[in-house]
Amino acid sequence: MDINEFLFKASVWALPFLIAITFHEAAHAYVARVLGDDTASKLGRVTLNPLKHIDPFGTILLPCMLLFIGSPYLLGWAKPVPVVFGRLGNPKRDMVFVALAGPGSNILIALIAAFFLSFIGPEAGDMGQWIAQNLSNAILVNLVLAVFNMLPIPPLDGGRVVTGLLPTSLAVPFSRLEKYGMIILIGLIFVLPMIGRQIGMDLNLISYVIVKSIHAMLPFFQAIANLNII
Repeated sequence: MDINEFLFKASVWALPFLIAITFHEAAHAYVARVLGDDTASKLGRVTLNPLKHIDPFGTILLPCMLLFIGSPYLLGWAKPVPVVFGRLGNPKRDMVFVALAGPGSNILIALIAAFFLSFIGPEAGDMGQWIAQNLSNAILVNLVLAVFNMLPIPPLDGGRVVTGLLPTSLAVPFSRLEKYGMIILIGLIFVLPMIGRQIGMDLNLISYVIVKSIHAMLPFFQAIANLNII
């Protein structure tokens, strides 16, 4: 990829990505504060200032590397919001609401992006088309972020939701998987597909779940935006 192509791709992906992760983390922090834990609030994380949420490697370096090499995946993350669940009013129940706040914010942003995209017609000029590309990418980025984070693997939001919904006898051992969560994710995202390629099988389970989920959700957002996104 030449530098001009890279700069264009970065210009239409960077803003949607930054907005998505900023709202995601700020939503976690805000709901946690409302439900009794002000840990993240005291650290200034209840804010839409992306600088408070950026992880230098996960938010900037890794996505730029993936864009530059033309990777089909745009993987990245922000600094996780610290939540002391014991300080919540009803820890087991409220952790579900705190966890759902992040993906919920991403679905809301996708809806807003689709709504505004519906006002940009094919006759729009270069700036209009650039804005349309940003809005289109915002829908995809936010849906992917929402779906990925709802995978039932601690410490992803889906894992926290499962922990909160399970009876205590099952929630406690399930929550212990959290310390192995990153290893599990790395295995599912990178190692398992690599093994699959070696044995001639498609074992990219995470990609399969995300792609199937996105394709199931996209028609609704396409109808709002009045166009085909992909």
